[in-house]
Amino acid sequence: MSKLLITGATGHLGKLVVELLAKKLPLSSIVVLVRDAEKAKEFTAKGIEARIGDFNEYASLVTAFKGIDKLYFVSSNDIVNREKQHESVVNAAKEAGVGHVIYTSFARKNETETSPITFIAKSHLYTEKLLKSSGVPYTILKHALYTDIIPMFIGDKVLETGVIFQPAGEGKSSFVTREDFAELAVAVLTTSGHENKEYEAVNTEAVSFQDVADILTEITGKKITYVAPTAEVFTAELTKAGVPGEVVGLLTGFNQGIAQGEFADTDATLERLIGHKPTSVKAYLQQVYASN
Repeated sequence: MSKLLITGATGHLGKLVVELLAKKLPLSSIVVLVRDAEKAKEFTAKGIEARIGDFNEYASLVTAFKGIDKLYFVSSNDIVNREKQHESVVNAAKEAGVGHVIYTSFARKNETETSPITFIAKSHLYTEKLLKSSGVPYTILKHALYTDIIPMFIGDKVLETGVIFQPAGEGKSSFVTREDFAELAVAVLTTSGHENKEYEAVNTEAVSFQDVADILTEITGKKITYVAPTAEVFTAELTKAGVPGEVVGLLTGFNQGIAQGEFADTDATLERLIGHKPTSVKAYLQQVYASN
């Protein structure tokens, strides 16, 4: 029986992947990577094997990856140290003899230093290059922006203020929910023919923040207006409001990417792999805001 190991299993995406796998496969085939024994308890209590491993400790990764047929490699959220961590994961997978690595990368158009999200993109591009040269069979999942981050973009007081204030211009993004990404992971982990392939994990529709405002107006009955300031005005306003600089930079960069059409591509690959249309932004917003 194949052994499938999931990294990031205590995070939102990884945990969903484990839950979906547990409904489809014998628990004995599922392994999770955790950083300490305390975090392992929630999995071992359910009969799922947990192995201790840290992206910052290479030897622990080699040990944890032994006997693993497929590794679902969720990218690290430690942006500063991510390149070194990812290099350790790829090298450890190779040393341990992992049969197939499935990596969560990102959808994009601009791979140059001129990209407004180059600070995020750089480590993903580096990791893809490492995987392709490693000799280990790989699948690269090019994730769109998460639909689940729309509430973070538009703010928790949007229904009170009636305004979405984002420097994304008229740009559109092909948002995908975390649940659909988890279904994609399970599809690739449990079926064959995905070795050495790259999949555009994007939606079949792209929406703008004006579209989001219109949808919110429709489902809540409250008039929501979209205002698109310049990146400079946006940065100044958030800074004045006391938002941490790194958060301001992240929001501004992604909004500029949206404005430039960086995430606007649509594709039917995700739909084909998960067997149904990806959740629409309207359906997601209905679920989150309809009761407000």
